[in-house]
Amino acid sequence: MGVERPQGDGELAAIPTGWFLYRGTGRPQQDPQLADRLPPPPPWRSFNGGPTLIPPSEDLAELDRRLGPVKGRPGRTPDAREVMAVNAALCLRRPLLVTGPPGVGKSTLAYQVSRELRLGPVLRWPVNSRSTLHAALYDYDAVARVQDARLSETEPDIGQYIQLGPLGTALLPFETPRVLLVDEFDKGDLDLANDLLDVLEEGSYQIRELFRARTRTPEVDVHTADGQTVRISHGKITCRAFPFVVITSNGEREFPPAFLRRCLSLRMPEPGPAQLAELVQAHFDRAAEPYKDRIIGEFLSYRRRDPVAADQLLNALYLVINGRESWSEQSWRPVLDVVLRWRDEANEE
Repeated sequence: MGVERPQGDGELAAIPTGWFLYRGTGRPQQDPQLADRLPPPPPWRSFNGGPTLIPPSEDLAELDRRLGPVKGRPGRTPDAREVMAVNAALCLRRPLLVTGPPGVGKSTLAYQVSRELRLGPVLRWPVNSRSTLHAALYDYDAVARVQDARLSETEPDIGQYIQLGPLGTALLPFETPRVLLVDEFDKGDLDLANDLLDVLEEGSYQIRELFRARTRTPEVDVHTADGQTVRISHGKITCRAFPFVVITSNGEREFPPAFLRRCLSLRMPEPGPAQLAELVQAHFDRAAEPYKDRIIGEFLSYRRRDPVAADQLLNALYLVINGRESWSEQSWRPVLDVVLRWRDEANEE
């Protein structure tokens, strides 16, 4: 069955609809589950983890906080190439590397896909210079276990001291893909991309502490990053539906060629006036109407001089809307100076 597709380049109009599942509408689809519509993976990206798990329900409050309520137009209408990149990554079971300047909606894309395809809560791995692959997979609190053992006559259950990280949780054998947001990956250590290669290629990893004890305790219940409890057999986890992985980068450095070959790439441009207006409407509905066009115009003027992000526009409008009783050009211009120039001053330090 065909689906509604974004209007855009002529070459995209002829794309078969069999793997065109994400439409970029900003609204949850009411079609059958994604597992019934997603084409089978390529043989080299097929995984057989089990037993199969059902993903938890969407975190509707978090989606509303990130994207605005589901009503009217979506908060940001994606262009045709963005929609194509998302669908290709889903179909090929490959990570999507999303680059672009700060504030253009790179992280938001993960939440948009999660909402529309109803893939459950987004698992977020915020990367910094101290981030490690091990911590993203799982954490084992050996100290707490030793301390509890001293107070107990029996050996504590090792699973109570193991917490899967966002990446480790995303690679559980779920029936449908989980959404994993690897945020600001370029802030990580230089070796982090190479460390991640094998896990993303194999779709599996070992919990060393459980693998060593597999003959004594072959099955152990552990905690996940989203508050669930799952049973692990013989200390190894293999995915079934490879997660939809969005890796964001501000372009602060290059990644190894081997890493780039295993990802699909998407460059997101700065949003134009129409996209900014949609973003404002999604978060403020009609409350911003008296000020929207004027404030967006001023925002674009700032952006021509210095880098500013869309969330700064939302901050400025929030202050203007909540001070509407005394609103005037003399009152909102200092607001813009404070909110928008704050980033300029931060960049100068």
